[in-house]
Amino acid sequence: MIDWINTLIQGLLTGGLYALFAVGLSLAFGVMRLVNIAHGDLIILAAYLALVAVEATGMPALAALLVVVPAMALFGYGLQRGLLVHTVGKGLLSPLLVTFGLSIILQNLMLEIFSADSRGVQAGLLETLSLEVVDGITVGVLPLLILASAVVVVGGLQLLFSHTGLGRSFKATSDDPETASLMGIDPKRVYALAMGLAMAIVAIAGVYTAIRTSFDPLNGPSRLLFAFEAVIIGGLGSLWGTLAGGLILGLSQAIGFRLDPGWGILASHLTFLAVLVVRPNGLFPRTRDR
Repeated sequence: MIDWINTLIQGLLTGGLYALFAVGLSLAFGVMRLVNIAHGDLIILAAYLALVAVEATGMPALAALLVVVPAMALFGYGLQRGLLVHTVGKGLLSPLLVTFGLSIILQNLMLEIFSADSRGVQAGLLETLSLEVVDGITVGVLPLLILASAVVVVGGLQLLFSHTGLGRSFKATSDDPETASLMGIDPKRVYALAMGLAMAIVAIAGVYTAIRTSFDPLNGPSRLLFAFEAVIIGGLGSLWGTLAGGLILGLSQAIGFRLDPGWGILASHLTFLAVLVVRPNGLFPRTRDR
């Protein structure tokens, strides 16, 4: 019984990282209807930025967030202003093709600069530190911190959308950019701010990825897959649904590994497929038509 409780707890903690992978993707789609194929590669790019920051300055691993988050936010703002702005509002195919090309470019750039070797950021005691909840049940501090960060990010975004002028601009532009522009809102600026915010979240996911696991330039597509699955399980445009989707993926994967080591990743994909068959719009869709 204790072993199963530990399995479920570890699944939830893993799901926190998957949720962080997915929230930025959900935000970009919710505001701009933009499906970013390069999302996973941008997570890996943020991981490499964390690696460079830590190795160049000797700063603690978590302190790399202070460098990587603003750097990725600025990169996202510029990326939207300079490139992706030309794809918004032109259907799904245009952003898919452009971000697919961006994905290939990022992978090859990272291969050229960092080589294909797996890397990781050393975080010292944080990597192994754990808390004993009760006798026989322990929780890693780092995974717990990641899950807490996912909850805080989603809660913060909900507050942003519900109680700030910027959040209302996001919603208005998402619903009807032409009418929003008539009310004095600049859709291009709103889209750029949304992408900057999405990339700030990507940076958080990337730093935690660098600390928790090893990574290489070709790991982006696997991160993208988990992000897509979490978003679709939760329901397109639903932030809390995205968090739930990540947790469901983590739980199903942990249960799969518990039953058979070869079933872990497959179990999460089968869970995604089952949800897609039963609830094509996801478990918590923001609207009925999505």
